[in-house]
Amino acid sequence: MVADRRPDDMVRITTFELADAFIEEQVKALREQIQDKKVLLALSGGVDSSVVAALLIKAVGDQLTSVHVNHGLLRKGEPEQVIEVFRNQMKANLVYVDATDRFLDKLTGVTEPEQKRKIIGKEFIDVFAEEARKLDGIQFLAQGTIWPDILESEDGIKAHHNAGGLPEDMEFELVEPIKILFKDEVRIVGERLGLPHNMVYRQPFPGPGLGVRCPGAITRDRLEAVRESDAILREEFAKNGLEGKVWQYFTVVPDFKSTGVKDGKRAFEWSVIIRAVNTKDAMTATVENIPFELMKHLTDRITHEVKGVNRVLYDFTPKPTGTICILKNAGWHNLIIVILFFSSSASY
Repeated sequence: MVADRRPDDMVRITTFELADAFIEEQVKALREQIQDKKVLLALSGGVDSSVVAALLIKAVGDQLTSVHVNHGLLRKGEPEQVIEVFRNQMKANLVYVDATDRFLDKLTGVTEPEQKRKIIGKEFIDVFAEEARKLDGIQFLAQGTIWPDILESEDGIKAHHNAGGLPEDMEFELVEPIKILFKDEVRIVGERLGLPHNMVYRQPFPGPGLGVRCPGAITRDRLEAVRESDAILREEFAKNGLEGKVWQYFTVVPDFKSTGVKDGKRAFEWSVIIRAVNTKDAMTATVENIPFELMKHLTDRITHEVKGVNRVLYDFTPKPTGTICILKNAGWHNLIIVILFFSSSASY
């Protein structure tokens, strides 16, 4: 079984040789832990869960069943992409569960970010339990927990679906083979395992998905504004050579409306906040300097193509003091108020 803590003297994995040693060690540990039993994996299609899947396939083969849950909080086109890559290309034993209504119903009226995370995490576990009952011999639940998840949970910075909030009567033993690795190490291990480059270097995506990018009570229309604006941002970053250069980029639509002008009339609509950061280990992060012409183009597309949006803002906050993904409601409201005060496009 993988160590519970990252050893203080552990050498940072920066080469294929070190990655090979880690893979060999984990394959042996996984076989000892799982033996002839079956394991269920939450396969989001992100870097962490994909690397865990590859490790498990190498260690125990068809004893692994991967479950992809569409909780309605995924990026545009993502469920279809996951099915294509894992079921059709990688030939994984993949179970697809569309639980959109179930998750969104549970989140109705919930405003506090940590409560959202716990609800989503619990619902994930419940879904996996239901899928496990359909299968014989499932005793293990695999997760893509990594070392920053553990550290930030212990320090009280944020709760992680991979590091807490699991029900006491959980029927599975956890399998967490990469929980002592930093994100950059996970990518190197993934490369060595033969995963596609565009999968290994895909930008991170939180387990609670767009739920943490929709501060306040989630509504379907505002969630769709997040999804559509995020798709535009990703498309434009790819066109302008920023895909792969910027570590993580996304949009946020807070539950806050401002007055603007559309078609010669006042429009009381949401603001989209763009965030783009670079980091090596997710413990600290710097803000990407997006070219001004690209920002203007993004603003034009988002305000004209995304329903219910009349303003685009950019978050300049590094980590620390801000986290990469978690967006506290009051902080964003204060930020918007300051920007609106100096905005020449506001309607007074």
